[in-house]
Amino acid sequence: MKKGIHPENYRFCVFKDMSNEYTFLTKSCSDTKDTIVWEDGKEYPLVKLDISHMSHPFYTGKMKFVDTAGRIDKFRTKYAKKETKTETKQDEK
Repeated sequence: MKKGIHPENYRFCVFKDMSNEYTFLTKSCSDTKDTIVWEDGKEYPLVKLDISHMSHPFYTGKMKFVDTAGRIDKFRTKYAKKETKTETKQDEK
């Protein structure tokens, strides 16, 4: 690596796919507060992922529904209000 252009905290980290518990060890400079003991008995920083190559539909060939942040529910409640207003206006006509 070229000197002086890379972060100082470049170290081994464990990445964990929270949808299927798949974990892998690689180098990263991601900031994290969590740690995990890896198969070699050493403790590494843990980076939690919503999706990885083991759960992404493009790589698996299967469609899998993942809504960890509740975005779909927020969308439905937001637009349900508008939908009821539209229905009410159409009923009045």
